[in-house]
Amino acid sequence: MMGEPGLATSSVTARVMYRLRMLRLHVALGSMEWLIRHTTRDGQRPYFDPGDFPWCAELEAGWREIREELDEVLLHPETIPAFHELSPEQAAITTDQHWKTFVFSVFATPIRANCARCPRTAAWLQRIPGLRNALFSILSPGKHIPEHRGPYCGLLRYHLALLTPRQNAACVLTVAGETRTWQEGRSLIFDDAFPHAVRNDSGDRRVVLFADFERPLPWPLSAFNRVVLGWLAASPLAREPLARLGQGPDGLNLK
Repeated sequence: MMGEPGLATSSVTARVMYRLRMLRLHVALGSMEWLIRHTTRDGQRPYFDPGDFPWCAELEAGWREIREELDEVLLHPETIPAFHELSPEQAAITTDQHWKTFVFSVFATPIRANCARCPRTAAWLQRIPGLRNALFSILSPGKHIPEHRGPYCGLLRYHLALLTPRQNAACVLTVAGETRTWQEGRSLIFDDAFPHAVRNDSGDRRVVLFADFERPLPWPLSAFNRVVLGWLAASPLAREPLARLGQGPDGLNLK
């Protein structure tokens, strides 16, 4: 039996509208990224000095409180999803269970169940101006994340190291060819829109508090950036992870 013509037309229209919205988003991302790269003082910097962000020192002062809540989460690793299970586009760089994420916020939408499980961590995260995404990023021994890049340089990425391998030099982050290691209780900030990769060649887990926040920009770029970030928040990049994150007892509902 043939489908109803009206339903077929509606489906085609929906697909066309979706593609038009995504095209508008990609044009906006590309245009804003060009402006940030070519007109701002810090547009070409892969790493940033945490000392330029006063809130980094505040989170570093509270890192042991955050670590205590992380330790409780790690008691039940089976409840923590792999990154690609929440964000399907991550399947291009990871498809195993060796990179797990315990999510607190997706494009400024809090995951209430997880925030309730780790209330002190959720409170510390509120100190980050312009916070968009936040999670515990849990990397297993031997895990390699191949070179990739984030979708947009209007966000900067923050790492607060919570659990680092004993062989510190065997676990590294490389951004635009520059390699750094993590130190427990210390911060790293980088522009994840540059090509970057991670290798954990140690025998231990590496866990960071991972956060994306609005890149400080001069006006009017700052205003345009917030508009683009609003479009990102309404795109599948945000909607798909939110659809997979529920408010069950473990803060997770994989559909």
